Amino acid sequence: MSDVTSLSKQNAVLRKKLLKWLPEPSRLETAIPGLTLTRYNENTKASRCFYTPMVALVVQGYKHSIIGDQQANYGKNQCVVVGVDMPGIFHVTEASEEVPFLSLSVRLDRRIISQQIAELPTILIENTESLNPVVISDASKDLLDAFIRLVDLLDTPSRIPILSPLILREIHFYLLSGNQGECLRLFNTSGTQASQIAQAVAWLREHYTSPLRMEELARQVNMAPSTFNRHFKEITSLSPLQFQKRLRLYEAERLMLIEGKDAGTAALSVGYESVSQFTREYKRQFGDPPHRDVTRKKS
Repeated sequence: MSDVTSLSKQNAVLRKKLLKWLPEPSRLETAIPGLTLTRYNENTKASRCFYTPMVALVVQGYKHSIIGDQQANYGKNQCVVVGVDMPGIFHVTEASEEVPFLSLSVRLDRRIISQQIAELPTILIENTESLNPVVISDASKDLLDAFIRLVDLLDTPSRIPILSPLILREIHFYLLSGNQGECLRLFNTSGTQASQIAQAVAWLREHYTSPLRMEELARQVNMAPSTFNRHFKEITSLSPLQFQKRLRLYEAERLMLIEGKDAGTAALSVGYESVSQFTREYKRQFGDPPHRDVTRKKS
């Protein structure tokens, strides 16, 4: 059987399984930690989000994303790997009721990546000056097979606690040892500037409501403030302060849209001390003041 035929058959299997779990358009957070299934029946407008370290596979359809300042366009049987938390915008550009957009994503674990790098000395980063945190490539047969077996576990929930960690580790291995893994190896290999920035990004994700003291954060990851700021912006396309601001505004948007919070409550929840400052920055980011923006998005 040719590689093309094999990949086509694997894709058909995955498509059937995803349609079973996604009979209608939805985003399904499954019983397997970190595994999400998505279906769209129509092209979408641009949506803002924060990408976490992950691998996403398009099973059917086409998606256009801007992750940081990187263009990411990918379709059937293609994966996008994101090595570090990044702000992004995406929209589905090829979907219909007859041929819905289908995808799955797996959240990546830095501990597993670091452990596999330490355990397998053959998984090394090449000498490169590239700090690209986003990689797109065709999915391999091994990777598709692992995705199929992972989705299969949803049919037998009792097996998930034992078998899903094994398959997830396998997926991490295929990414690390393939060309998709260059950015993962770079951002998780101790001693690289990329890994230091990844540590800072992880800290910001966890403490985004706290005041940001640049010098302290730079010292925390053992970098000079000027060097830290330069490399942070090179990787994420934002300064640390802009990155924190984006985190706060995206979370405030979610609180208002999904949880029904008012602007003042959302502003205080994400770390703003001044509602008027929050309103100004929200309008600058989204184009409208909070109430008007949320009302428009809900209509």
